[in-house]
Amino acid sequence: PEVRVRRLTPSEIPDRTRLAEELLPDAWWKRFTPDEIAAIGIRWRPGQDGPPSPRAVLSARASKQPFAMLLDEAHILDPEVGRQLLHASQVVGRRLPFLLILAGTPNLEPHLATLGASFWNRAEQLRIGRLDEAATAEAFRRPFEEQGVSVPDDALAAMVRESQCYPYFVQLLGRAVWERVSGSASREVTGALLDAGRPRFEEGRGEYYAHRFEELARRGLLPVGGAVAEAFRGRSVLTWTELESAIRAGLGGPGDADAPREALEKLRDLGYIWRVRGRPEWEPGIPSLMDYMRAFAPAPPVSAVPKSAPSD
Repeated sequence: PEVRVRRLTPSEIPDRTRLAEELLPDAWWKRFTPDEIAAIGIRWRPGQDGPPSPRAVLSARASKQPFAMLLDEAHILDPEVGRQLLHASQVVGRRLPFLLILAGTPNLEPHLATLGASFWNRAEQLRIGRLDEAATAEAFRRPFEEQGVSVPDDALAAMVRESQCYPYFVQLLGRAVWERVSGSASREVTGALLDAGRPRFEEGRGEYYAHRFEELARRGLLPVGGAVAEAFRGRSVLTWTELESAIRAGLGGPGDADAPREALEKLRDLGYIWRVRGRPEWEPGIPSLMDYMRAFAPAPPVSAVPKSAPSD
């Protein structure tokens, strides 16, 4: 059967009443006879009665038709709405065709942890982050080949390397090279065409870095970001102890015991750093952004930054 999909954001469901109104709008009731409404146990009308529970709403919807709810920006979901929604989805999803999909920034995980529903960490999780090299190569090769343009291995390796497997840079570099290829008679990505497209890519990448720099500045995180970038010099990953030491250096000293954790969550929310999957270690969201930050961010005191051991 066809699956009905409802796309929402937290701004559309600030409380339980709005959640019910969005999931069961007025027009939805026209599908039911009074006897059917009585059978599903919901007689509520928007604006007239108190809202039914999320469990009752989701049960009614999924019993009528397979239903999927896509919630974007879930990292800013109201805690009380989120708590009820997650618990209801767990109960309803066990017996009816209902699927809840949450999307958000890396700060989504700690936000969900505050909602008192532990089952979410056993659900399938697709992490935001860099691609692996094979996926990056495929992302470059396939669009070109679909247009009848071949990508030799040396050119493909160069594009994978320069994109750093970061999805936006894959798009940015792919577009820059495609503009050069489409304006030529060549049906192959040559080294010359790659060189010709590189300035456009570097310009876009630099502008992207400038936006990230300004974002860190608006949140008061430039010194912390600079200290973390310095700690990553010559390193691909940092342990929590090394990262905490760098963050404290950026904060200017010992200070509040909770300040490093709060700063880390802000950096992770921005995608500045990622936790390495399956390990209590941290890596840059974009390695070359660390170079940019070392060049432009305020430098912390040398003695306050942990000395980085050379990478393997």
